[in-house]
Amino acid sequence: MREVRHGRRRRSIAGSLWWFVLPAAAVYVLVVIVPNVQGIALSFTDWTGGVKPPEFTGFENYATVLQGETGAAAWRTLYLAFVVVVLQNVIGLGLALLLNGAIRGRNILRTIIFAPLVVSPLVVGYLFKYLFGAPGVGGINSLLRALGLPQVDFLGNPTTALWIIVVAVVWQFTGSTMVIYLAGLQGVPAELQEAAALDGAGYWRRFWYVTRPLLAAAITVNLMLGLIGGLKLFDTIFAVTAGGPGGQTNTISTLVYQLFAQFGRYGQAAALAMVLAVAVGILSFIQFSVLRRQEKQQ
Repeated sequence: MREVRHGRRRRSIAGSLWWFVLPAAAVYVLVVIVPNVQGIALSFTDWTGGVKPPEFTGFENYATVLQGETGAAAWRTLYLAFVVVVLQNVIGLGLALLLNGAIRGRNILRTIIFAPLVVSPLVVGYLFKYLFGAPGVGGINSLLRALGLPQVDFLGNPTTALWIIVVAVVWQFTGSTMVIYLAGLQGVPAELQEAAALDGAGYWRRFWYVTRPLLAAAITVNLMLGLIGGLKLFDTIFAVTAGGPGGQTNTISTLVYQLFAQFGRYGQAAALAMVLAVAVGILSFIQFSVLRRQEKQQ
């Protein structure tokens, strides 16, 4: 009888806890689920935001947005995501290994490196736009002029403009990558490092065979976050170049914005956003599956 009463009490408590979940669930449904469902439905229409009710057009929007500039923007999105993920993780891991040791003032350095993360990506983007602005305007060009050196139109060149975006993103988000790696390094037993050192293993061999396998979970998290963030990158690009010059720094996210805000092709914008969401989901699932498999093999 006592077990029955305890069972009923647990079910009663569990049932009452759902009432605490309902407000948050209602907000989530209203803010996330409903707009997403509406966006999916409108992606199959000719919706332009006018008084004319949208009409069903099937997959016409998808066929349209997958032509023209979208292919180049897709490759550019993948390129940016790949470069950002690699640089962010290499630099973040290097900083974590450095600041995990007995270095003087390491807590202050951790704070300084992490600080850019609390700034809005738009603010960071405008900061880099000012620094690398046109000749006679930007901070770097003003310095070059003061030194008597030729000025450079950094943002007028698609290649340099793209790399300035990469630098801005890596500068802002490497701190979060470093913190996750630091958390992983805190869980590496010092006894294993000491035992490997006594066996004659050097620093890099200890890192590769002792530390790296124990950082597998942190590596998975950082690569996943970096890939998702890189694929949906918008704020920094919008602030630094707005897709220019001549659309040469456009990504899928900036194309969605242009279709929606500039050209009023709401149905096509919704279709392209759906393509991006599906692509991010598929690539993230593949990456997560591969990383988890490797993590279990460590």
